[in-house]
Amino acid sequence: MDEKSLISQWNKMRVQIIQAQVAPALVLIAITVLSALGLFADASDGAKYLALGVAAATGILAIISQYAAVREGEALLVDLKKVTNPSALTKKIADSRGLLSLSAIAIVGIGIAIFALVVWAVLG
Repeated sequence: MDEKSLISQWNKMRVQIIQAQVAPALVLIAITVLSALGLFADASDGAKYLALGVAAATGILAIISQYAAVREGEALLVDLKKVTNPSALTKKIADSRGLLSLSAIAIVGIGIAIFALVVWAVLG
């Protein structure tokens, strides 16, 4: 692939990571609102477990999607490093592997922490 195609692919992967956050964010908004209104206090155990299951499934699928995009992005960075006569943008993107690896760690860590908070909010 040429430099322009690699940068285009990089941007697509970044968008994929961002878009993978939309569904879990909507689920978290709904759970936050229901929790803030105290509706889980009177809900049946089945409803509570359903909310936890939906939050877990949505979050796990988003984490898998984001993590896959990060791994593919890391491979793309290797290809960007091999470009002859790279532009300043290509050099900057190619040097961002550390940030990309940090984002993979953050995706998993923050996902686990948020799910723990969801469990606490739903089950009380």
